[in-house]
Amino acid sequence: MQAPGYVSLYRSGELARRARALEARLAACDICPRECRVNRLAGERGACRSGPELLVASICDHHGEEPAISGARGSGTVFLGNCNLSCVYCQNSQISQPEQPDAFQVLTPRQLAERLLYLQDRLGCHNINFVTPSHFVPGLVRTLVEAVPLGLRVPIVYNTSSYDSLATLRALEGVVSIYLADLRYASDAAARRYSGVRRYVAHARAAIREMYRQVGNLQTDDSGVAVSGLIVRLLVLPGDLSGTVNSLRWLARKVSPRVTISVMSQYYPAHRAYRYPELARRLTAAEYRRVTSAVTRLGLENGWVQGLASPDTYRPDFRRPAHPFESTPRNR
Repeated sequence: MQAPGYVSLYRSGELARRARALEARLAACDICPRECRVNRLAGERGACRSGPELLVASICDHHGEEPAISGARGSGTVFLGNCNLSCVYCQNSQISQPEQPDAFQVLTPRQLAERLLYLQDRLGCHNINFVTPSHFVPGLVRTLVEAVPLGLRVPIVYNTSSYDSLATLRALEGVVSIYLADLRYASDAAARRYSGVRRYVAHARAAIREMYRQVGNLQTDDSGVAVSGLIVRLLVLPGDLSGTVNSLRWLARKVSPRVTISVMSQYYPAHRAYRYPELARRLTAAEYRRVTSAVTRLGLENGWVQGLASPDTYRPDFRRPAHPFESTPRNR
């Protein structure tokens, strides 16, 4: 298999140059669309509550992603701490919005690089999957600078809310092979109310179009495991608060009817969702059928549609001590 692009970028010196440029932006941080302009290099904290260090909640061989990501041997997943969104219904709130300041391992790029090699070489994972990476891009690119000479060769998955800066994404061209991107809302008012961010729709749609420009449609190997491309995830919220049909229509018309989608029914009232009556319930079958019917009507033929499964299937638990190489259950 051909080596991912970040290997040749390392050999040319371009990967290290990009790492330096991204790190310099932390002095007045504009890494994500919030553009807090705090000096993270000096320990100042913005909306993501993160300095320059890599904050890691868990590292594991994950078997619960889409089949093309998990494959038979799992996705080498790095769950990063904090988040640049603050979703009231977050299913990973233990790590995205932690109550305890010491909830994470603090790793240097070299330390994380060594763990990536364990995932690749000892556990045989198909890829490295950075979850909630947007605010840690400088440290993650620096990690790859450390990891390539150690022998890292598997594709990089960028698993994001899509609240991403275009400038930051452009610095990832040729570095990321697979974008696994949420499209959470079709309404800025809903994004503001439930995730605490402004102008989500414009930022996320622009980000997804940039991701698609870089990697195109999903490409898989002979085993059906992804080697490159874009997958767009759509979590359906009760009462169509996510505007999923609107988002599907936009994807079909403005990105491509061939784009790979993952329609998710796994919403349940987590975190602070019970404070919002409109979010304090599961989906109804009729609500979900409206979305799945739209998938067919719009001719979106590539991807996956979840069934209406028990929410317990998808409940993560990060309260356990974060062993660096724990396994997660097969749940999708």
